[in-house]
Order: sequence, then structure tokens, then C-alpha cells
Amino acid sequence: MELSHIKNYSYFVRSQNNGIRMTFNTFIKGIFLSLFLFIQLTLSASNPFDSEMEGAIEIIKESYFIDSIANSIYSDLQTDELSFQVFLKAFNGYYTFQKGGLIENTNVLTIIDFDKPSAEKRFFIVDIEKHKILFNSYVAHGQNTGELVAQKFSNRENSHQSSLGFYLTDETYFGKHGLSLRLDGLERGINDNARKRNIVVHSADYVSEDYIAKNNRLGRSWGCPALPVDGYEEVIEYIKDKSLLFVYSSHSNYSNLSRIF
Repeated sequence: MELSHIKNYSYFVRSQNNGIRMTFNTFIKGIFLSLFLFIQLTLSASNPFDSEMEGAIEIIKESYFIDSIANSIYSDLQTDELSFQVFLKAFNGYYTFQKGGLIENTNVLTIIDFDKPSAEKRFFIVDIEKHKILFNSYVAHGQNTGELVAQKFSNRENSHQSSLGFYLTDETYFGKHGLSLRLDGLERGINDNARKRNIVVHSADYVSEDYIAKNNRLGRSWGCPALPVDGYEEVIEYIKDKSLLFVYSSHSNYSNLSRIF
């Protein structure tokens, strides 16, 4: 069997496994939704005004709806580089903040997966409307966040660490790194000091394959998500003006602290 056929078959198997996992997750939520609906109908005869039960039903229904959309988009992406679980968390935030009217540039969702080492491409821009990945690139983490792997995160000024969570992109400006993009942290106590800390998207020459070849990792920023010099202007043009950016890592208790999940 030729190498290209082996790769294609390997990708097919991974894609099929992803599809099975996504379908199974949606199926399980469907069972819970059906169960809750049955309980609601059973109890409605004795207590037709049980608002708490109705509220629980609506939460389950909305969660099932969000997961179904996320499953559909992720399936169309045809990727094994972006984890489905990370994408699902990002899409939950996208749905929540769009529903709240905060997102104006709704076409794209940017995801940084800090579970991946810096020597791998872990920056993704997903076209939500066309269901495709527009960019997949390298991105640096903070100087005090870790060496190869991002492990420590902070919202404090002068910590030189990355912050996790959801951000809203805002205006561009020209600084010492050239074209840069300001970010506003949307999660209190997690990343809401982004403006004070001057956490922005910018380029840096230490974000390159040459740097990785010499050092086995990317260089590190003072907490900013720094991108490769080549092509970063196009990235900023895509995601500027109030689109959503999600920075994730499982190496923290972020998921327990965030109010989004």
C-alpha cells in the first residue's frame, strides 16, 4: 500500500472515530432530553406550574441544540488537528456571547489550544458560516507560562503569563511589533485585566519554524498570543472588530472557574 493511501486511511479512521464520539455524545443528550420531557409530562398532572422543572428542561434542550450545531460544524471541518472537545467549549462560548449581542464579527471563531506544545500549530480560525478552517498556525505563550508546554496562567499585571478564557477582539493599532490587535477579556477574574496588561495579538520573529529547529520550541511573549511574521496581517484583518477568541488549557482549573460551562 502506498504511503499516501496509508495516510488517507489513517485520516479516515480518525474521522470516523471522531464522528462516532460526536454522534454518541449527541445521542446520550437526546436520551436525557427525552427522559426529562417524560418526567415533565408525568408531573404536570399534579403540579402544572413547576417552573423549576420547566427551566431544567429548557437548559437541557438548549445544550442539546448547541451540541448538535457544534457536531455538524466540526464534522465539516474534517480535521484531527483541532480537538472536538476544545471546539465544543469554544462554540458554547460563541453561542452564549452571540446570544448576548457582544459579537459583531460573527463569521469567525478563533481558538488557541494550549494543550498542544508550542512546537505544534495550535492557533485556529474557524469560519462558522462556511464550516472550514481558514488558518492554522503557531502561536507563542507567556514567558512565565512554561517552556515547551503552557502550564501556568495568570490575570495579574506584570506576571508575563498567558490568560485563558474568552476574549473579544477590538481595534488595531501600530506599535513596536507593527500592526497589532487589542483584546478585551470577557471573564472576570480570569482574563479581564487584558487591557491593563496590554495583551494584544502581534507578530514576533521568535514564532517561526527556524526558531523551533534551533530551540525545540517557540520563543515566548510577555503574555500576548504572538503569531509568525509571515501572514499575520491577514489574520488580524479576519478577526478584528469584535470577533470571539478562545484560549484553552486543561492544565488549570479554568473549566471549573468559568461561568460559561
